[in-house]
Amino acid sequence: MPSFFNFQTGDSSRATNDSSPLLGRFRAVPDAQRQGHRNSLLGRRSSFGRGLGLAYGTVFGRIGDGDDDSEDGEENALRSWRAWMKDLWLDPKQVAVARAVDRWWSRLAVFAVLPAAFAVAWCALPFPQYQLQDEGDNGDQSGHRTPGHGAARVEINFWFFLFVYYGFYNVTALMWVTKVFNIYRLNWWPKMLGFPFTISMIALISITVPVSVYFIPEARFFIQFNTTWICWTFFTMAMPLIIAFAILMSQERHLGLRQSLSETQRIFTSSWWTGDQDNVTIAARDRARRPLIHQDSFDPNAPLEVALAADIRGPAVRAIRKRWIPASFMRFIWFCTALFIAMLAYVLGEAYAEIYLRTLPHNTFETIAYVYSWVITVHLLDGLVGWILGGNEGERVGSYPLGWIFKLYFSLTYQTYVRALYARLRSYAQFIFLQVISSSFLIVFTPLTISKPFHQLLTLLSINGQSLSSYQKFCARNIYIRSLAENVSMLAFLGSILVLHYGANKDVYPYFAFDKFRMPEGPASVDEPWEGRGEDYDFGRTFYASLVTWACEIVAGWVVRRIMWFGWKVDVTGEGKHDMGMWPELLPTGVVVMVHVLQNMLFSIVRLRFH
Repeated sequence: MPSFFNFQTGDSSRATNDSSPLLGRFRAVPDAQRQGHRNSLLGRRSSFGRGLGLAYGTVFGRIGDGDDDSEDGEENALRSWRAWMKDLWLDPKQVAVARAVDRWWSRLAVFAVLPAAFAVAWCALPFPQYQLQDEGDNGDQSGHRTPGHGAARVEINFWFFLFVYYGFYNVTALMWVTKVFNIYRLNWWPKMLGFPFTISMIALISITVPVSVYFIPEARFFIQFNTTWICWTFFTMAMPLIIAFAILMSQERHLGLRQSLSETQRIFTSSWWTGDQDNVTIAARDRARRPLIHQDSFDPNAPLEVALAADIRGPAVRAIRKRWIPASFMRFIWFCTALFIAMLAYVLGEAYAEIYLRTLPHNTFETIAYVYSWVITVHLLDGLVGWILGGNEGERVGSYPLGWIFKLYFSLTYQTYVRALYARLRSYAQFIFLQVISSSFLIVFTPLTISKPFHQLLTLLSINGQSLSSYQKFCARNIYIRSLAENVSMLAFLGSILVLHYGANKDVYPYFAFDKFRMPEGPASVDEPWEGRGEDYDFGRTFYASLVTWACEIVAGWVVRRIMWFGWKVDVTGEGKHDMGMWPELLPTGVVVMVHVLQNMLFSIVRLRFH
């Protein structure tokens, strides 16, 4: 029999790679150009709820494989730095991220030292300062008490603040929103304009409006309030959401599918059997310019009939009713809602800090009430966003990585504002009370929430619909994220009070000046507008008590992890490493979120008086 095809047996190792995810009968294998960059580190990927208590060395046991070429001395420092930037930050790869989070010291450097160093360096940039033109107009004689973050002591240069200080702050906020969109797998900028042009236009708008207000003498008063700038940043961060929503609406993604279904695909839909065409896209260019004419209209023998207008409009009305909103568009709406709530928490945090600082001093009971009212508020918002994002496919947004990032955002938001309150605690007893409540709650209550009876109670109340293993994974993730937030927030707080107390910006940040005043006797009044009475705020007490608090938090976290392991065989650290190895985008996005939240806290206490 003649041979029609010269078939030769070849190597099909690419198609049999167990690390590539299955899509139906076929495997999703990257193309040849990107094969070397997309090799899966994880070997066999465990399912969503598995891996609790297993040996996580199997997940990261192949980190060193194939790295001999990168360890030799042939590559120069510039090439290594470019590869590090690309594989870890710009286009994160699983191998590079797993290497960065494999050791405790490398995790501490990436998730604590690096974000804290960025935030501290940003607030340490020396402002051009000028003496106050009117010493009597510094807020002390205005009939109101001086806020807890102090009255303005110097005037600062507006242009340095706008282009350097506020410019970096704005860029970080836009980077955070962009990275969240990257995890969502959606570009928020118009394709025809591109990202550089669109982000430049937003940055230009964010600068042009404050400049216009600055040159209006009657309106210049408003730019001296931190809340004004924070609200403007909130609007700037909302611009990508508005642009993305406008793009989807212009493409009519809310009316139908993005592309028409083929005849083969329509076999598996109801449109094939009912004869409907409503499942195809309803783009304006595909619509009929006039109503379809029935074949009876051309029949000369057809009887003359008079059709009522209601009968003519009936099919059109029924067609409109059969139109549906795609699940992808609803998922985008849920995503925008979650992002909006997260940005709203940022504004609420500023309002909370302003209220607390303008009502100083507080006794121990008032301090605990203020702190835990903020804790309850953040946890309620965190729970709402967590419910919107979900953790399983088909639950509103249904994105585990997005839930991871937003959990980090809310946890760090709570921690940073609590750290800022440490600078206004007037005794060691207040530090002790706060830390005893926090550590006791973590050690006692957290292990109870992971138990099977507690999970059954949540299931019975219809609060949680996850399996026990998936629920325990979420609990372990939350503990790991809490430890990240505690470490980076405390490190940034300690670094900022050192730099701002002894640095050039001491008068720009009077909150960390810790000036000692001789407090007068008697009750406070408008004639005695001191920010504190009785015991003075002390730098040494704040610094060393914060160090002890940090040590107590580390010990409490270690105890909780041991309880989780010996009680339920749940490895908290292993779960965190597994998540970042599975979704490498969590590393750069998490670092950007940390820098942004830390900047929020520092921006809320700077005193603005422009020269």
